[in-house]
Amino acid sequence: MTEPTFDSPTFDSRDDGEALDPASGVIRPRHAATLIVVRDDGPAPRVLMGRRNRGHAFMASKWVFPGGRVDRGDYGAPSATELDPEVATRLTAEPRHPSPTRLARALALAAVRETFEETGLLLARPAPARPGAGAWRPFLAQGALPDLSPLAFVARAITPPYRPRRFDARFFMAPASALLSLDPQPDCGELDEIAWVTFDETRDLDLPSITRMVLRETALRLKDPGRPAPFMRFLRGNAVMTEL
Repeated sequence: MTEPTFDSPTFDSRDDGEALDPASGVIRPRHAATLIVVRDDGPAPRVLMGRRNRGHAFMASKWVFPGGRVDRGDYGAPSATELDPEVATRLTAEPRHPSPTRLARALALAAVRETFEETGLLLARPAPARPGAGAWRPFLAQGALPDLSPLAFVARAITPPYRPRRFDARFFMAPASALLSLDPQPDCGELDEIAWVTFDETRDLDLPSITRMVLRETALRLKDPGRPAPFMRFLRGNAVMTEL
């Protein structure tokens, strides 16, 4: 996920297939969400990152934050808490979506679910195990419900229109203290390797350009939580950054 575009319509991720905008002929971006978990129990803050499998068609072998596209089930999944209202409002400041509040919640739930799927870690509160359908079945079977209240909104970026896969990604941040445990759940983890790394250590990792930008923003936000969130996109072929 790199520089974005604004003049193509926002993609509704409840659809499964890639879709072309008939007016422009470019692929419409899918809604996606990423979670930056920050650990502060050492001499320097550390963030949770993972290395993608070399066989992936998208960002193979790159170090990234856990995340992925919004699933249909994210629109109706239960949670123990809700998003801070200000975070929810800023998340959907511009998307042309019939239900922006519902979309904001789905983005947050996608970030929590994908973090569990890729690392086995639960941003959640204890709850009785309950049956679930689709992508949420493994999470709900852990005896936990997603905790959305710690989530802060860090950045937004849309993949450029010339890319074969496009995402309208929101980057969230949460403290590691909000995890149920620092120990991954068994039989979970889709990344080749996961690690807690300091901001200095990330300089030596193979990172996508958008990840480097978001790392810089995260470091600044730890010092100034009230910072506006940058929004990276393309407008008429030119890279544009605004604030949300």
